[in-house]
Amino acid sequence: MNKKFTVAHFDEISPTNCPCGETRRAFTEDPDQIASIHMVDIKQDSELHYHKKMTEIYLVLEGEGHMELDGELIPVRKDSTILIKPGCRHRAIGKMKIVNIPVPAFDPDDEWFD
Repeated sequence: MNKKFTVAHFDEISPTNCPCGETRRAFTEDPDQIASIHMVDIKQDSELHYHKKMTEIYLVLEGEGHMELDGELIPVRKDSTILIKPGCRHRAIGKMKIVNIPVPAFDPDDEWFD
């Protein structure tokens, strides 16, 4: 019988570099590709990018700064949440730790830079 759940531990996932800093990604290999979840340490110089298919939900866990969203600078802090729809050019500015939930699951081929 196939289990209908998966458990991941971020402290057991190796970090990788991403446009925003350093991320630990869980559930990216799920065959249904419904969603994934990432723990991200945002760096000061995150890169402006967008996605053509993915929607992302950010939850700021620590720190404060700004989100650049389609050219607007929006102040964010601990407990801020941001819904980023496909096509929205975005980046985080400032040192923060966030949870990022991509829907559908993260696809490295859906990261676009101008």
